[in-house]
Amino acid sequence: MAQASSAVSSRVLTVPNVLSFFRLALVPVFLCFVIVAWDAWALLVLVVASVTDFFDGFLARRLDQVSRLGQLLDPAADRLYIFAALIGLAWRELLPWWLVLAIIARDVMLLVLGIVLANHRHGPLPVHHLGKIATFALLVSLPVLMLGEAFPVFSWASRPLGWAIALWGAFLYWWAGILYVRETVRVIHNTPGGDGPVSDTLSEEEVDGG
Repeated sequence: MAQASSAVSSRVLTVPNVLSFFRLALVPVFLCFVIVAWDAWALLVLVVASVTDFFDGFLARRLDQVSRLGQLLDPAADRLYIFAALIGLAWRELLPWWLVLAIIARDVMLLVLGIVLANHRHGPLPVHHLGKIATFALLVSLPVLMLGEAFPVFSWASRPLGWAIALWGAFLYWWAGILYVRETVRVIHNTPGGDGPVSDTLSEEEVDGG
């Protein structure tokens, strides 16, 4: 019974996946609100997205509807919201473009690593907790920065706090990326056939972000 509840299915039309699709559909709405400086509405969209994010994970476990598609949609939605907030705020010159490029470059690097691993007949690396922490920091920092724009009375606190969390998150994001590079090199070197031992640097768990 326990094994059945932990199984990952290939189903597409599930309640958690519908919530994930809804969250993804709100990304362009969120980006438009950020670009036109409707920050209060953008924050509201983020709240709705966060609520659906919580419930799709909760319901997936509760209803035994954990699916491979859901495991892919969840981190994809997180990254799209990060990119949308970064691009929107940079467009308004509230963030420097170098920060946007630094975050995007790290994810491009991970995409390249995934291709390299696939060419060596190896699956994606397990997620490192550091990557999860970095993603969480970025997801928190951007709404904090937007809070000061939506409600200027809070800007004296939200701006320095948001910047501190954003820079720390970007640093951890790249630190985790370097760990992935090191682990990719180790895996390819030690498992030329793609069937070698599991990573001992990164924690073995389901891919759900970071």
